[in-house]
Amino acid sequence: MKKSLIAGSLAATTAIVMTGCTPPGGGDASSNGAGSVLNIGWNEAFRSMNNMTMDGNAVANTIVAYMSNDNFKYYDDNLELHDGALGEVEKISEDPLKVKYTFSDDANWSDGSPVDAADLALTWAARSGHFNTVDDNRDDDGTLQDNPDGTVYFDSSAVGAPLIEDFPEISEDGRSLTFTYSKPFADWETEFGLGAYGSGVPAHIVAKKALGTTDPQAGKDAILTAIESKDTAALTKISNSWNTGFDFTSMPEDDDLLVHSGPYKITDFEEGQYLTLSRDDDYTGPVEPKVDTVTIRYNGDPMAMVQAIENGEVDLTQPQSTADVLSASEKLDNVSILPGEEATFEHVDLTFDNNGPFDPASYGGDEDSALAVRQAFLKTLPRQEIVDRLITPLNQDAEVRDSFNQAPDSPLYDDIVAESGISVYDDVDIAGAKKLLDGAGAEAPTVRFLYDNTNSRRSQLFALIKESAEKAGFKVEDAGDVNWGSRLGDGTYDASLFGWALTTTGVTESDSYYRKGALNNYSGYDNTDLTKTLDEMRVTIDPDKQATLAGKVEKQLIDDAFGLPLFQHPSLTISGDKVSNVSTTTLDPLMFWNYWKWETK
Repeated sequence: MKKSLIAGSLAATTAIVMTGCTPPGGGDASSNGAGSVLNIGWNEAFRSMNNMTMDGNAVANTIVAYMSNDNFKYYDDNLELHDGALGEVEKISEDPLKVKYTFSDDANWSDGSPVDAADLALTWAARSGHFNTVDDNRDDDGTLQDNPDGTVYFDSSAVGAPLIEDFPEISEDGRSLTFTYSKPFADWETEFGLGAYGSGVPAHIVAKKALGTTDPQAGKDAILTAIESKDTAALTKISNSWNTGFDFTSMPEDDDLLVHSGPYKITDFEEGQYLTLSRDDDYTGPVEPKVDTVTIRYNGDPMAMVQAIENGEVDLTQPQSTADVLSASEKLDNVSILPGEEATFEHVDLTFDNNGPFDPASYGGDEDSALAVRQAFLKTLPRQEIVDRLITPLNQDAEVRDSFNQAPDSPLYDDIVAESGISVYDDVDIAGAKKLLDGAGAEAPTVRFLYDNTNSRRSQLFALIKESAEKAGFKVEDAGDVNWGSRLGDGTYDASLFGWALTTTGVTESDSYYRKGALNNYSGYDNTDLTKTLDEMRVTIDPDKQATLAGKVEKQLIDDAFGLPLFQHPSLTISGDKVSNVSTTTLDPLMFWNYWKWETK
């Protein structure tokens, strides 16, 4: 599970309990004493403090951002939504929909500048798409380019932000901001300020890098002026800084990149090896972690993580669960094991726009031929065999997942699956795949297949998929890469294998996967009918209508042979006896959700 890319249950929102409890860590202020240390094992290295960009949107980044920045809302392990330490979110008008964000008096960036309306306004501007002058700014290899003079492109998107068309209302002291939506929006409460997203990157630092301002307040004012006046020249520089200015893969020399609003600060970072977070004594907010230093140690091999637990090198980890990993973990002494099932699901996506075997451009623009080749490949996917061999040993009740957007426990799941047409892929159909390839005139099409080749389960998955597809005449090329996450959407592969990880229980999550240019649409998929359905879903509040629209989305994806879901991820949280109060949730940031409660012996 790598990306914070999400497929949620529409019905899940009915289970959300809105609470006004104490912000995280604001209760029991007891501590373990100075010098307490916790080592955590993780499977992918941090690479960006901006987790709202296409490349930054990864769990490896969000877990660090979550611990180092405060937020307005967060989910607990029962998927209940709580108030965070950053301030208050309230709906002050129904028609038109108006949402007010009020920052707490003690919400400050680590350099002393207040966290305020300028930060949230910049996040809205970047995610709304309203200020972009081009649809994309990537080269033929999919690499994001610097925006040239006169071009504005923020490398991000959102579902609700585009519905805010007017510059927000900002209080005189900058401590509150009100957004007015042009249409109803069901997920208004979690559109901004949720979890690791917080208020976004610090606007005054963006201004310093992009516009040369040195005074923080002058920088904030410059950002707001550029947005309100739609100053293209300034926004070109601002968008460049926002897109990549907060990316780093080792300890940066520039301390500005480490400015944060939460209780932890990054104090050490060795590329590909570990990242250390230490309690910030200058933090002014209410969150009070009990552990002084947290070091996240990186290794993509889940068995290596089990070994690290045994050796005492790591105190807590969430490795990808396999039968071998579970068996090895159960043999360890003095450890706690929390098995379960995540909301993350594994899936195969096909690429539509890279002149590859699934792109109509490869057949002179013939959509039907490209569709036939996509359908042929999907007919070869051995989904049941994958579950039987790799997942059932971990969860004897495991089943093939048959929906992109509904979890198996969703009340909508059965009806949507029955109507979507996915049953045509229930069994491997080599003969049917060959017939489709012959009809399309596609002889031995080459499929470059991207996956994490350091991950044992995904390596096994790839081997099963390759063996089956080649029986039908495909040539499957191993494009496995340890840096698979940064390659998503770059056009250098034709099929990909990874997992979507939930970040909210919102009803509009699917929008970000299937809309052209959306944050999580790495396939280049674009269907105007489906886009219209997504447009309608954005503003539909009635649950019955939402269910109907969700069914339409699912059926269209199957009709277009977008890809196929495979299975629900089994989960495994392993902790040594040194650490207590470990819990996990099915949403990103997973076991990090209550970091302030962790205690060490």
